[in-house]
Amino acid sequence: QVQLVESGGGLAQPGGSLRLSCVASGFAFSNYAISWYRQAPGKMRALVARITTDGANTNYADSVKGRFTISRDNAKNMVYLQMNSLKPEDTAMYLCAGRSTTLEYWGQGTQVTVSS
Repeated sequence: QVQLVESGGGLAQPGGSLRLSCVASGFAFSNYAISWYRQAPGKMRALVARITTDGANTNYADSVKGRFTISRDNAKNMVYLQMNSLKPEDTAMYLCAGRSTTLEYWGQGTQVTVSS
């Protein structure tokens, strides 16, 4: 059974940090580029960060550059999103997605709320 399960969300204060995790199972994780997306109420789902299969290359949305870092551990089938200097506008449901040349899988998401 293919699964992507996110964790690590919660409530953070502006300027604070959270580390999101995504654990994969049921597919050849190391063959999949992994992305983090976010969706706030009433807004379109937006790409936050992406990492290639070997972790050598990453890219980020302009709104999170310099604050967020995506990484992966293929031995553990894990992807992480370190989020620093959080802002209220980072509040959203965060989802991880795995994509190969032919297939795509999504997790259910973890909620991040940034508020004082």
